[in-house]
Amino acid sequence: VQLVESGGGLVQAGGSLRLSCVASGSSFTINTMGWYRQAPGKQRELVAVITSRSGFTNYADSVKGRFTISRDNAKNTMSLQMNSLKPEDTAVYYCNANVNEDSVRRDYWGQGTQVTVSS
Repeated sequence: VQLVESGGGLVQAGGSLRLSCVASGSSFTINTMGWYRQAPGKQRELVAVITSRSGFTNYADSVKGRFTISRDNAKNTMSLQMNSLKPEDTAVYYCNANVNEDSVRRDYWGQGTQVTVSS
C-alpha cells in the first residue's frame, strides 16, 4: 500500500490549508486513516483519525473545532481541512492508514508534508 500526501505549504496565522492523502495498492481494505504530525524536537502525535466503515472521527484537543477530517471510501482518499491555523500547528504532517492486507492488519505511512504557519 502506498500513501501519497499533498497540500502542505506556508500560510499565515489564521489562514487555512487542506491536506489530502491517497492510498493505492492491491488487495487491501482500509480500517482507519489518520493524520499525525511531528514538530522539531517533539514526538509524533495524533491529529485526527477517521474510520472507513462508520466515519467515526477523533481529534486531538489542540485542533478540535479548527480541523476537519473526511474520507472518500470509493477513492481511498482522506482529507484534512485546517482552519484558523496557529504557529504551533507547524510540523511535518504524516498520513497513516491501518489496513487489512492478506488477512494481516498493517500500518502504512506517507512520506510527510510540511506545514508552516507564520505569525
